[in-house]
Amino acid sequence: MNASNGGGDVLTLRTFHSHASQQRDRNVESAVGSSGEPPQSPELSEPSQTYQCLLVFAGFMMTFHVIGINSIYGLFQEFYTSSETNVKGAEGQDALVSLVGTIGSGLTWSGSIFVNPMIGRFDNVKLISLAGAFIMSLGIFLASFSTQLWQLYLTQGLLYGIGSSMYYFPLMSLTPAYFDRNRGAAMGIVLAGSGVGGLVLSPVFHLLLTRLGIQWALRILAVWNFLLGIPISCVLTKKHGAAANAAGRTRSLGALLQAAGNMVPVYFLTTYSVSVLSYSSSTGSLLLAVNTAVNSAARIGMGVLADRVGRQNTMILSVIFSGIAVFALWYDSDRARFLAFIVFYGILAGGYNALLPTTITEVYGVQNYSSVNGFIYFVRGLGALFGAPIAGLILGSHQRGTRVNGSTIANLHVLKKRYNEVAVFDGALILAAGVCVAYVRWLDARDKGGWSWKA
Repeated sequence: MNASNGGGDVLTLRTFHSHASQQRDRNVESAVGSSGEPPQSPELSEPSQTYQCLLVFAGFMMTFHVIGINSIYGLFQEFYTSSETNVKGAEGQDALVSLVGTIGSGLTWSGSIFVNPMIGRFDNVKLISLAGAFIMSLGIFLASFSTQLWQLYLTQGLLYGIGSSMYYFPLMSLTPAYFDRNRGAAMGIVLAGSGVGGLVLSPVFHLLLTRLGIQWALRILAVWNFLLGIPISCVLTKKHGAAANAAGRTRSLGALLQAAGNMVPVYFLTTYSVSVLSYSSSTGSLLLAVNTAVNSAARIGMGVLADRVGRQNTMILSVIFSGIAVFALWYDSDRARFLAFIVFYGILAGGYNALLPTTITEVYGVQNYSSVNGFIYFVRGLGALFGAPIAGLILGSHQRGTRVNGSTIANLHVLKKRYNEVAVFDGALILAAGVCVAYVRWLDARDKGGWSWKA
């Protein structure tokens, strides 16, 4: 991206921040009124701790579904591109197959551009979430009948992505408004569900895949997803007053770059384990589960740490060090370094995702959260759409399960070189995202009138 485009992003960010500040001032003035006392509204009353806990648990289980399923797409990637695939033209085609997953996960985020307006328009947001759980599950179910790539694009990509976004954002957009002091910890727990989901779903789905085959594994996943989605959606009652009053949008280059880079290790961890390090597919799925488990615990830890040392500070460090981990531990890695990468990347990469909602609230205010969050996640969805497919193009077509013996040594060397190029591509994306996040931190301090070490 050239300098003029970067300047445009910064100018837009600064303009929006000024607008958001002015909007907050107008909201306060209109709320106080002539008597000098703010009106008391039952809609703005503090929610009970019981409902807060119920909301956090529902959010945890929702991310268990949505992001958990997104995070195990590496298992689908490995199967669809293997010699056992049931999809015509998919064997060895990493770029084409990864596009299925990136359409799904990209729409999960970028769907915020139409889901958040729906949340603002309808009072009964549980219907949006229920419809999303159904559409998401339908996409998974119909994918079990797919035998060609274009069918997967429509089912496991398009339908799944639209549904998962409608299921995801009602809870994610409204939950931060119910918390103040412990907002970081609350959202850390909610987003930890994604790691636990990957930890549980990775071995379970691999077992279903090996015992029952891809068709029945997908059907069981779809039915389970919808049945559990019903009580989760019903937790939503009404919108908190602060969450229902949002305006304005901003652009974030950092969000786009981080989303693009963040998805690459998730999608190619299993294939690297099998193709380069000669692990079995079951071991590959176990390594993916370990990564998501570490990521889950780290999200809670990052949320608690951020409440104490600053949310923006914690986010910046997590993004920059996750990029460093890619270069230091994934590039040209052997088994020992790759295991270290799985653990350290799992710890560090969860910080951005866990802290993004609370940081948006901190910078732009609770009343602007919904619209700003919607637009930033839309940008993240666009980033997710190009990260993994470009990595797949760098890899090209190659044989799965390559073993080092005689004539295959040269092929393995070429394959490892391609993965090194993927690691450079991924690390550069994440480090560039870290620079953007740090610059936003500086802009926020300047616009608030001075630097504060805790922010």
